[in-house]
Amino acid sequence: MLEIEVAYAKPEQQVIVALQLPEGTTVIQAICTSGLLERFPEIDHANIKTGIFGVICQPEHPLKQGDRVEIYRPLVHDPKEARRQRAAKK
Repeated sequence: MLEIEVAYAKPEQQVIVALQLPEGTTVIQAICTSGLLERFPEIDHANIKTGIFGVICQPEHPLKQGDRVEIYRPLVHDPKEARRQRAAKK
């Protein structure tokens, strides 16, 4: 069995779910098992963006012992555009 975590964060809340899953489990299987899709209906299952410890990966990626799966939200603001706007104010 693999011991992994699945993490999802909103600006006001962070949730990490610890799971024990069989060898060969994929990122998307871990996410579905975690219950986070039901708990946070705003997660777009069809276009889910995921990573392991900050490194982008595909939902079909197999997990290893100790992995932390991260579910990413879309950016509210484009960071480059935000920097341009701050620079223009100066």
